[in-house]
Amino acid sequence: MKIFKIKGLVMFNVIMILFFNYNLFASNDGYPKNTKIDVINYVFNIGLSDKTDKITCKASVDVQFLVANVQELRLDLVNYSSELGYKGMIVTSVKVNDKELKFKHQNNELLIYFNEVSKINQRRKYIIKYEGIPANGLKIGKNKYGDRTFFSDNWPNRARNWLVSIDHPYDKATCEFIVTAPDHYQVVSNGLKIEETNLSENKKLTHWKQSVPIASWLYVLGVADFAVQYIDEFNGKSIQTWVFKQDRDAGFYDFAQPTKKALEFYSNYVGPYSYEKLANIQSNSVSGGMEAASAILYSDNSVKGDRNIRWRNVVIHEIAHQWFGNAVTEYDWDDVWLSEGFATYFTLLFIEYEYGRDEFVKGLLSSQKKVDAFYKENPSYTIIHDNLEDMKDVTSSQTYQKGSWILHMLRGVLGTKVFWEGIQVYYKKYRDLNATTDDFKRVIEDVSGKDLTNFFNQWLYNPGILKLNGFWNYDKKAGQVVLNINQVQTDGSLFEMPIEIEIEFENIKLKSTLINLKKKHNVFKIKVDAEPKNINIDPNLWVLMNVNFEQKID
Repeated sequence: MKIFKIKGLVMFNVIMILFFNYNLFASNDGYPKNTKIDVINYVFNIGLSDKTDKITCKASVDVQFLVANVQELRLDLVNYSSELGYKGMIVTSVKVNDKELKFKHQNNELLIYFNEVSKINQRRKYIIKYEGIPANGLKIGKNKYGDRTFFSDNWPNRARNWLVSIDHPYDKATCEFIVTAPDHYQVVSNGLKIEETNLSENKKLTHWKQSVPIASWLYVLGVADFAVQYIDEFNGKSIQTWVFKQDRDAGFYDFAQPTKKALEFYSNYVGPYSYEKLANIQSNSVSGGMEAASAILYSDNSVKGDRNIRWRNVVIHEIAHQWFGNAVTEYDWDDVWLSEGFATYFTLLFIEYEYGRDEFVKGLLSSQKKVDAFYKENPSYTIIHDNLEDMKDVTSSQTYQKGSWILHMLRGVLGTKVFWEGIQVYYKKYRDLNATTDDFKRVIEDVSGKDLTNFFNQWLYNPGILKLNGFWNYDKKAGQVVLNINQVQTDGSLFEMPIEIEIEFENIKLKSTLINLKKKHNVFKIKVDAEPKNINIDPNLWVLMNVNFEQKID
């Protein structure tokens, strides 16, 4: 059974109403989804200090009840404990309409008990006060220049270390950060800055508001002595650079490209950009990039002053995430390839568009090497998780690189035109919502008119890689070439794939044909007008496989 959720509207059947409970729709990733409620908005009123790493927070959680008679609310928030080095959060009060509510905070869960049960479609705002030193999720400390900073690092489920929330991608919500900090800092977050006010005692209040619902791992906070540049606009939305003040010149230079071109490409080919701005932010909480919605974090070493290719590609990848992962978000961590595989492939698509086919192919071949290396160590690994037990295993190189290759092969099967049509329909249907792999499959099948069940099963739900070994020979009497192609992978997997065959003749004229690989042992006979000079399997690099294929001379 599936629930399709739009903010303020849920479609469900009578059976669902009768049997709703916290765990009925618990996902394979183990998170206890509560489909009885929908968080509409969070407001985090946070106090930061230079004297201590302790933060204070007054959070407002705006909840809509989707059924009647809900008696409690479960939220994620990491407890203060000695095991965490006396870090974690302590809840001091929970209120609704200025009335105190009973609550229990243990096992990193905050359970709030209601004085009165809910009514269907009722809205309530719960005010939760807590404080503590974050054990994770918010890094407080010195950057590479020795300056004190505060940066979020919420991926994949670490927001709960400092933000009381439903810390899972299935329940997207808008958010606001109202931050009071020493006035020598600049503060950046999701969405638009709607207030900045100097207070007494050398404090400053900064209020950011994100008006588009996003998953909790995409909430972002950066507090530092920044140099800030409002470099450009895209469709009336600000493009910004936030770097450490010491990196002003190099950072402004590096991040000036290729942000706007990438925004234009994805908007033209996928669909409208969802957010109010795009800020590239130097931080010291991530090692590469983190695609926080509208406010991307990069490593403190990302600023080089030379616009090098590595960091250029990281910028493209994180911008691609604004469409895939951010706007269209996986409903479950088991489907994380919908974020990482998509962002990896759409990075390559922009590279193909902007920098040429050779750079695109170089990226595909690099990904294939990583897929092969991972497979040798993990032959039973599948892209779609099955009962994910530890969130440290939520992603792997296969999630990125093999996921990317699966989209490339899908493009090859469908054709580029139909592929883009399917992507556009998928994005339009699930923009600012959640999607599953089945949702994506259903859209692509509707657009293409093809049954893709076998394609999705063999590449996403089953392990393995395709290995081919074989030979060809020329039958002059019959006027044909005979291809013997065997699947030689030893993991038990068997693939069905269309594969392009290119026949090269002495006069350089080429004949291209398509074969359908189905069996372990395959024989194909192709009519030709002359003896071939060579035969190439998959000359245009559409299939993820390893091939050993040569001419057999009788």
